[in-house]
Amino acid sequence: MSDKERSSSPEFSPFAFGEDLAPLPEYKAAGTTEVDFSGLLGEPLKLHEDLKSGCGGQLWPAGMVLAKHMLRYHQGRLQHARILELGAGGGVVGLTVARGCASLDHPLYLTDMVEMESLMQRNISLNGLDDRVRARVLNWGEPLSQEVLDLKPDTILAADCVYFEPAFPLLMQTLQDLLALVPSATVFFCFKKRRRADMQFLKAARKAFTVAEIEDGDRSVFRKDGLFLYTFTHK
Repeated sequence: MSDKERSSSPEFSPFAFGEDLAPLPEYKAAGTTEVDFSGLLGEPLKLHEDLKSGCGGQLWPAGMVLAKHMLRYHQGRLQHARILELGAGGGVVGLTVARGCASLDHPLYLTDMVEMESLMQRNISLNGLDDRVRARVLNWGEPLSQEVLDLKPDTILAADCVYFEPAFPLLMQTLQDLLALVPSATVFFCFKKRRRADMQFLKAARKAFTVAEIEDGDRSVFRKDGLFLYTFTHK
C-alpha cells in the first residue's frame, strides 16, 4: 500500500474521543438484510442477522465500513489473494469481497467461534457462494489449524473484533501468529471506539506491529461515529 493511502497524523487519533462516545446500538430482531454499498455491488448481498448465538450475528458499523473500503480500493487486487476473516460473525466483510471479485484463485475463509459457524454457513449459501467461501471455527489464542497453515493467508480482515476486553490478548496472539506465518501479510482492521479499554488494544498493536491509518474517501464521515480503519503489518 502506498504512503498516499495512509495517514498517521495526530489529528486523526482515536485517543481524542471521549470514553462514552459510542454506546452499543439496540439489538435487532432476527431477519434478513440486503446491502449493495451504494451500488458498488451489482447484486445486493443478503445477510441473515440473528443474535441467538452471540452479538456477532448482527451487522455492525465497522463491518460495513471495512466491506465498503475493500470494494472501493482493493476489489481489483484480490483475485490472487489468500483471504481470511477473523471474528466474521455473519460474514459481511468476507462475503462482500467474494461477491465483489469476479474471480478468486483461492477459497476465502470466514472464521469465528463454533456458535457462529451455522450463521456463517447460512449466509454463504444464501448468496450462492458455497464454491468460493468456507466457514471455519477459529478460536483466538489457540494454535492455528492445519488448514489455515496450509492456506497461508496474506490478507486478513477484522472488523469490530475489539469489544470484549478479556479476549484482547487472545486476539493479539492470533494476529501475531498469522503475521509470523506470512510476514508479508496485511491485516485490515476496523473498529468502533466504545470505551477507553479499546485504546489499550491499539497501544498494544502499535508495539507489536506497524500500524497505519488508511486513507478513505469516507473517513471524515465514519470518524465522526468513532470508527477507525487501520492496517497492521509485520515490523
